[in-house]
Amino acid sequence: MLPVIGITCAQDGETGRAYLNRPYYAGVERAGGLPVLLPPLNSDEGVRAAFALLDGLLLSGGGDLDPVYFGQEPRPGTGEIMPERDAFEMALTGMALDAELPVLGICRGMQVLNVAAGGSLWQDIAESGVSLLKHVQDAPRWHPTHTINVEAGSRLGDILGTQHVRVNSLHHQAVREPAGRFKVVARTGDGIIEAIEGSGSAFVLGVQFHPEWLWERQPVFLNLFAALVEAARLYRNARR
Repeated sequence: MLPVIGITCAQDGETGRAYLNRPYYAGVERAGGLPVLLPPLNSDEGVRAAFALLDGLLLSGGGDLDPVYFGQEPRPGTGEIMPERDAFEMALTGMALDAELPVLGICRGMQVLNVAAGGSLWQDIAESGVSLLKHVQDAPRWHPTHTINVEAGSRLGDILGTQHVRVNSLHHQAVREPAGRFKVVARTGDGIIEAIEGSGSAFVLGVQFHPEWLWERQPVFLNLFAALVEAARLYRNARR
């Protein structure tokens, strides 16, 4: 049986429609997993039932996380908020961390991962005070536009096989204070955090860039999906 990888969906604020861009689930499928799309569910029972199906979790990108989850009032730079998605993903991520379920967070997904564990975000990185690179690119999503520096010996470094790699960039928020259970393993030249991972043995990894748009042209980024699927396989086998 293929490892079941739940993937959270984005949400349309006007219609409530839940949706997911193809490269996410195609990447999981190519890596040998069974992608299962997870729309925002409103009940605790629904969240628990969805969680029980999973061998791994992929937190997808999307809009901004309500700053109430990290103890702040909204700043002018904060964009559209989806309360149903926020509540669902925060509950699901908390369960995943408690159970040491393998988790990969992408862009917003990394931010949700960090906040669920007690960290905080820059509501808009323009407020960080650093001399910023361009983090919302005017280029095709599959085109890498800046370099990230990856910590030697990190899980991410082992997955990518390099300490320096060019990635795409499609965000205006970022991790500010990493949660205590995470370590920072990649930054851009301007100091913005580009990846975090768990300090324990469980597979917990968040990346600020979008490997789902990169892997078809640069197969090294498929390694992220493959690592999640393999960790999910081991997790499932350990539960038997």
